[in-house]
Amino acid sequence: MPDPVGIFGGTFDPVHFGHLRLAEESMAHLGLGGVRWIPAGNPPHRGQPQVTAEQRLAMVQRSTASNPRFSVDPGEVLSAAPSYTVDTLRRLRAEYGPAQPLVLLVGADAFAGLSTWHCWQEIFTLAHVAISHRPGFPVEPASLPAILAAAFSSRRTDDVGELGRKPAGCIVSFAMTQLAISATQIRKLLANDLSARYLLPDEVLDYIRTHFLYRNP
Repeated sequence: MPDPVGIFGGTFDPVHFGHLRLAEESMAHLGLGGVRWIPAGNPPHRGQPQVTAEQRLAMVQRSTASNPRFSVDPGEVLSAAPSYTVDTLRRLRAEYGPAQPLVLLVGADAFAGLSTWHCWQEIFTLAHVAISHRPGFPVEPASLPAILAAAFSSRRTDDVGELGRKPAGCIVSFAMTQLAISATQIRKLLANDLSARYLLPDEVLDYIRTHFLYRNP
């Protein structure tokens, strides 16, 4: 079996070091061959991002360019359709074929809401799910909606090797280094003409400045 491929979606409004560390550490924890970043084009579950999809794509491309194990997928940005994770995974499964292990990377907060996602149960037929959490605070079934807790308990494994032996269907979790960085925090700093340096890559900050992003009207 080929090495599993991590699938990392998000609005990335803007992309920052917390995102980059999650992608980097997932490769070490889960034995991934690489991570495919997928900026959302039209996210139906969230408020409208503050900058355009094309601008968010450009920032992700700049932040990941120096890592040969990262790739950037513009598929959702180029599509006019709502950015449903299940549709993206269907597209990737058709591209990679039935045998390639795919691993959807999500944070613990996002996973807790998985049962509200469009066709969420189909996700497990298309990919594994890997949940990143704070050290010492693993995901517990009692903290999840009942229907999701049942899926979590039946699919959970502590053997990350299973990710490479099957194309889809498992749930794993891993603790990642905590960086107290959020896109909301960065946007507020920039809107108030305060420094966001060292919270996101210089290449991204330069792009934001050049295009006058996140400034108050």
